[in-house]
Amino acid sequence: MSEHPPLTRRGLLAGTAASAALLTVGAAPRARASTVPDHRLAAVAAQRADGFASVSALGLPGTTGGAAGPTVTVTTGAQLADYVGRNSPWTVLVSGRIEIDGMITVVADKTILGVGSTAEITGGGLQLGSTTRPGNNVIIRNIRFTRASDDSISVTNRAHHVWIDHCDFSQGYDGLLDIKRESDYVTVSWNHFHDHSKTCLLGHSDSHTADRGKLRVTYHHNFFDGTDQRHPRVRFAEPVHVYNNYYRNNRLYGVASTEDAGVLVEGNYFENVAHPIYSGYDASGPGRVVERNNLYVNSGAPQTLGTVIEPRTFYAYTLDAPSTVPTTVPTGVGVGRIA
Repeated sequence: MSEHPPLTRRGLLAGTAASAALLTVGAAPRARASTVPDHRLAAVAAQRADGFASVSALGLPGTTGGAAGPTVTVTTGAQLADYVGRNSPWTVLVSGRIEIDGMITVVADKTILGVGSTAEITGGGLQLGSTTRPGNNVIIRNIRFTRASDDSISVTNRAHHVWIDHCDFSQGYDGLLDIKRESDYVTVSWNHFHDHSKTCLLGHSDSHTADRGKLRVTYHHNFFDGTDQRHPRVRFAEPVHVYNNYYRNNRLYGVASTEDAGVLVEGNYFENVAHPIYSGYDASGPGRVVERNNLYVNSGAPQTLGTVIEPRTFYAYTLDAPSTVPTTVPTGVGVGRIA
């Protein structure tokens, strides 16, 4: 075997892990800057978001994260909070299991990338932005989130251009991944959600009408694996694009569009989901839903209503055949599998 084998879709992150390990083996528990990045790490960091996170808008050409800044490896919660809270671009490599308490605030121009298949944030979560410090242009990839005391990730306070990709979410206290309070241009892709009830909220509340016309989010190739609800639950947003996701054994429902939101649900595979798509839910008024090219296996009938702005007016995408989703999504989601 050559010293540097060719890059492949499945081998890319393995090389990144080896590179980062060289930076941290035998080191004291302090952050380490990477002065000569391995070419595999550079390739991973250079990958670009698709979906709404790729759209040029609000002064940004897309989502680039911390690409303009240096790279550092962190192994403690204090280090993580330090670097993701700095007022300049950084690529922050999370190595191993990091325990935190509460929510760490992530501010603009950050890439947070897990090393290998063991990067984990447990006990708390990440909040993108505060009321005074925006969480724009943030990338979070290849990290396992467990047992958060609140949300695992909260995209809030008008954060825009966010890409959350190839993560694993489970056993949180509230939402696993909530997007709210006028945030915009977000892509959620290739994540595994499991062992939880309230999965992905999109829109703060029925009374927060300022979300109208914002919250443009793409959810694609995610595995909603036995989670109960909110995949997503949407208020006011349009368009929301939900495509090529795998829904399995979701007890309450799959997607809910409420409060005049506009949601396109296409090319998904619903298996053992009694209520795959709702228009309106609980006390929330109906939202608009267009469904097309989905497969419903041992599942109920979807509810639809009205028309929705086409996501293709914002970005191009290629839809996989929905029959392939139960094979490709479980084998591609989560940590250690960056493609």
